[in-house]
Amino acid sequence: MKQITQRGFTLVEMTIVLVIIGLILGAVTIGKDVQRNAEYTKVKQKFFDQWVLAYNAYYQRTGVVPGDNQVAPQMMVNGANFAVPSGGNMTSAAQPPAICRGAAGPNMARAMQAAGANDEFNLRTMMQRAGVRMPAGRAEGSEDRYVFLDSNGNPQEIQVCFQWNRPGTPSGAGNVMVITGLTPDLARMLDQMIDGKADAREGLFRQELVANGTGNVPGVEWDVSNQHKYGETGTTPSNLDEDQVATVIAHYKMNQ
Repeated sequence: MKQITQRGFTLVEMTIVLVIIGLILGAVTIGKDVQRNAEYTKVKQKFFDQWVLAYNAYYQRTGVVPGDNQVAPQMMVNGANFAVPSGGNMTSAAQPPAICRGAAGPNMARAMQAAGANDEFNLRTMMQRAGVRMPAGRAEGSEDRYVFLDSNGNPQEIQVCFQWNRPGTPSGAGNVMVITGLTPDLARMLDQMIDGKADAREGLFRQELVANGTGNVPGVEWDVSNQHKYGETGTTPSNLDEDQVATVIAHYKMNQ
């Protein structure tokens, strides 16, 4: 009877297999980051950039920004509900509520303007009356919302509103798009794409309530990271893999 010899793997063969497995795992990990970066770029191009175009189209068709008075324009969002202070000191003026769709974004510093009897201060209604095409957003009727997955794989909802900031506002004066529901990594990437660096208090894209600094000195970083869980702040994050990532609010300055 012929004896069958069993031959195992050599050390070289096992090493090659382990290297291949390591390369595959590394490619999968890198692939997730590449996919997330591609999704963030899509969010900017398909949602935020399209809302900027919709805002500008509204101005071109009506001659005023959303919520302003066409007969006596103030050149400010919701200017129809703004009372010029005595003496014309805009720094101390009461800021009109934001223009949103349905509700203000989570944790916004400014309240939303009530829609009124004819729904005239509803962001979606304004755009439709002017014949402006809005981004697809989350769905029809929710064009101001966008849903994406955070770095832990949990869904997050972005929302846009518009408002006027008086002179001296920490995040900058003028008409701004208020963006809620941004994860820190998405906010930083948007800031990098819009302003060229991730600085929470400089440029067109800033964090809400972060005061502008002294001229000619470095700015500040966005104040939370992806290690913070939803609603958490501070220097000791406690984010677990199953937690929703913390979110921040940004102001994106409009050109009108």
